[in-house]
Amino acid sequence: MSTMKIPLATIEEVWDVEQSFDAYEQSGHYFYLKATEELLPNGRVRVKGHGEMIMLGGYSYLGLIQHPKIDAAAQAAIAKYGTGTYGVRLLAGTLDLHVQLEERIAAFKQTEAALTMSSGYVTNLATISALLRRGDTVISDKLNHASIVDGCQLAMAEFVRFKHNDMDHLEYRLKRANKNGRKLVVADAVFSMDGDLIDLPAVSELCRKYDAYLMIDEAHSLGVVGKTGHGIEEHFGMPFNTVDIKMGTLSKSIPSVGGYIAGEADLIRYLKHLARGFIFSAALPPAQAAAAMTAFDVIEEEPERIAALQRNYLHFAARLREAGFDLLQTKTAIMPVLCGESDAALKLAKYCHDRGIFVQAIIAPVVPAGSARLRACVCATHTMEDINYCADVMIEGGRLLGIVPNLT
Repeated sequence: MSTMKIPLATIEEVWDVEQSFDAYEQSGHYFYLKATEELLPNGRVRVKGHGEMIMLGGYSYLGLIQHPKIDAAAQAAIAKYGTGTYGVRLLAGTLDLHVQLEERIAAFKQTEAALTMSSGYVTNLATISALLRRGDTVISDKLNHASIVDGCQLAMAEFVRFKHNDMDHLEYRLKRANKNGRKLVVADAVFSMDGDLIDLPAVSELCRKYDAYLMIDEAHSLGVVGKTGHGIEEHFGMPFNTVDIKMGTLSKSIPSVGGYIAGEADLIRYLKHLARGFIFSAALPPAQAAAAMTAFDVIEEEPERIAALQRNYLHFAARLREAGFDLLQTKTAIMPVLCGESDAALKLAKYCHDRGIFVQAIIAPVVPAGSARLRACVCATHTMEDINYCADVMIEGGRLLGIVPNLT
């Protein structure tokens, strides 16, 4: 019986990474995997070893975590169904709650049907790999989320990328795609590290011109963009059938867990029987399904949350840009506060941590060398006082570290 040997180079690479982690921890710059002990009102948390902090690094864009109506729905589901299901959805794990949730998602996204899966990552992986075959082509934006990239790699189709939001390069890729196979263009609605939006009008026009299907990941756009938070199509004032395959998550603006695909009934029926990530994954727990379903109701019942979120992130961005920070092209709640090298980002993050702000540094290789940043995420429940405090601290730290110019 043979044993697998790990190549020495791999061990050395892992050792280098571990040494980097050790160095960050010893210098006090390692702030990842910090345990939150308590969720507090107005976008605040209590963090082990740090006390109360303003949460500026989370995805609860609408502040729906601990919403009383959503919590009550989850508790009622546990009382009725317990904490789990009898297995995978295809066999014995489907509850009427799952069916109701999927009908609610389809209504919200204005599609014929929808399907939920155990996570957003699994949803992208399962959907893309199930839809494509040899001879097909999948064309992905260069800055798409890792789950899209992994789904494209898992598919048997030819996998190519186009330069970020570059419509000329996308058209070049479409022209060169196999004319005898299907073409699928995939993009994030809001790019998770840069905060900018895909040019949906241009992408959809090219897809129609070259007979390609369009799949959009709305993980960071649902509840965030559009006057009523319905997402990328609403934001651009486009028909709700512009996107063929609508993917989203239930763990950001929606305070639960899981992912979904919304589209035509035939698409959903196909995925139910051929998407391995759906077939072989456990069903969503009852409490999470009920919480997600109720959250869609709350979004429509409380439009003031979307207005508050948009007001907060526009004000925060204006403060930072006025001070000289580069926020790239963000137009959403995700703020890439560019710092340059990784050390600068880590130092600015620690400056914020020491002053009660929970924000993470994003460093190479997650982002390209020289573009390390703080990834700040604003939510609807942040008070204007806290928004201004966070801006003041970042500006003060940025000036001390030479990231932005000092006042003259």
